[in-house]
Amino acid sequence: MCLLFFMGAMMVLAGCEAGQGGEAAGASASDTISATTVPTGATATSAPSALVSAPTSTPELEHTSAPEPTQSPAGSFPSPSASPTAQPVATPHKEATPAFAAVEKSLIDRYASIVPTKWGERISGVKTKLHTKDKVIALTFDACGGKDGSGYDEKLIQYLIQEHIPATLFINGRWIAANPATFAALAANPLFEIENHGTEHRPLSVNGKLAYGIAGTKNVKEVIHEMNDNADQIEKLTGKRPTFFRSGTAFYDDVAVSVAHDLGFELAGYSVLGDAGATYNSEQVYNALTKAQSGSIVIAHMNHPEKDTAEGVIKAIPQLRKAGFSFVQLASYPED
Repeated sequence: MCLLFFMGAMMVLAGCEAGQGGEAAGASASDTISATTVPTGATATSAPSALVSAPTSTPELEHTSAPEPTQSPAGSFPSPSASPTAQPVATPHKEATPAFAAVEKSLIDRYASIVPTKWGERISGVKTKLHTKDKVIALTFDACGGKDGSGYDEKLIQYLIQEHIPATLFINGRWIAANPATFAALAANPLFEIENHGTEHRPLSVNGKLAYGIAGTKNVKEVIHEMNDNADQIEKLTGKRPTFFRSGTAFYDDVAVSVAHDLGFELAGYSVLGDAGATYNSEQVYNALTKAQSGSIVIAHMNHPEKDTAEGVIKAIPQLRKAGFSFVQLASYPED
């Protein structure tokens, strides 16, 4: 009842620093780790009955494989529309309201003794594809934040605006803090769906598991704050709470997946690795995107203007259009 009360009151709205790799299309990147203890009546692999209903009408993501990426910095960008003045405030592990504190305690108690059995990008509960046979593709771009990941690929975004191409932007809390005016302008542009890329850009785990050298959240409390704090910030700045969450590196364990669903978030994966953490050259980006199929979700990055993502996207879009594809935001289609 506490969570239902909290969500009713508060839920209106959901490379990178070390790089993000992927798997080859159709291949699984999930590791299976042996379970040690699972309490009677509870399993880590199946999500427990939700404490709150998950949002409806949200699409899925896919992923392809590629070498482990490395990272580098980025720049900044001019406002695509109005010039809002909202100033974000970093809120890691902010003080919880009484209602949310009760929710948090309930989830921590619920999952305290459950040991994860799955780890990776493609585990049950992570959406990887749009549920449609229409010739549509969802372009998603991550902005990861941090010392080497708070740049802005103006060329990429201005091309999308010029060509009227909708896209879903997964924004990290640190990127918002570094680019407040740019974030406000992006959020004001209806071409872009703003979603949640976490508070500190961490893989989502309950035991600190690493992905691409980045340490994951190490317990249920950190899982909750990695998702919820940035969702709160986005909601405060835009008036709309994000529906989707994509973790730093897009890695999850199955316990964290269940916690996310209990909080009402849809988890975004992907089927097409567009730029391998902004490490692909323009030809590799082009080749990746032009292999997209109906319902594909493409992952790439908008925080590295010094890299070749924009050039590859700009080269691929006309070919995809010529093949009959159009582009949609994630929330436009139901999940698979």
